[in-house]
Amino acid sequence: MQFAAPAQHYDRFMGRYLPTLAPEFAEAVGMTPGMRVVDVGCGPGGLTVELAARLGATNVAAIDPAPQFVSACRERNPGADVRQGAAESLPWPDGEFDAALSSLVLAFMKDPDQGVREMVRVTRVRGTVAACMWDITGGGMTMLRLFWTAVRQIDPAAQGEQRRAGTTEGDIAERFRRAGLKDVVDGTLEARADYADFDDFWEPFLLSVGPAGHYLASLKDDRRAALREALRTELPQGRFSLTARAWYAKGTVSPAAEL
Repeated sequence: MQFAAPAQHYDRFMGRYLPTLAPEFAEAVGMTPGMRVVDVGCGPGGLTVELAARLGATNVAAIDPAPQFVSACRERNPGADVRQGAAESLPWPDGEFDAALSSLVLAFMKDPDQGVREMVRVTRVRGTVAACMWDITGGGMTMLRLFWTAVRQIDPAAQGEQRRAGTTEGDIAERFRRAGLKDVVDGTLEARADYADFDDFWEPFLLSVGPAGHYLASLKDDRRAALREALRTELPQGRFSLTARAWYAKGTVSPAAEL
């Protein structure tokens, strides 16, 4: 799935969680000075910014299929090697990087297993491959859990996002093992976003970002209003914060896994 929304719309909707998620992810992976890394499915650059701050922009590459996200990532990370392209066909040679990371992307790859294999291919032997994705199935991504719970009050047959890759516990780790990665470990990451009020929570859903935004755009006015009221009853007045849990896994490239 390629996102068509402008970068600033993504920033308001999901990007507001990246300032807390990206440092947690980078710490879990283990970034050390001198490493060269690639951010696969970089979006507007939420993780890329964190990697550039830790390693220097010239040690960071990034790629995304959406041209507007690529432009934003380049602007926000001068000196980084930012390219447009798909995770399933990365434009770098074998063993180019010390680590390949992918944040909140597996669920939107056309072929997640091929995306993982490509991350393995461009990572050197004994390098690290890592990915994270929101806990949708377990309800750990509070914003989306509240949204889809309210949706089912007006549309019990709504599918939501549960069946997407990486959104259930252990899914990422299993994909890594199938790709030949060794010493695979997994766990959870915690993030948070702050909202000024209910409108600050609701209005980004109207920007048609991701599955939730696209679903909302498909509703007629009366059903959209009903959904808004259902959500309003679940959230406090004034300022509030929401937590978000992500599943993550990392593994090591071994000579046997090198493609």
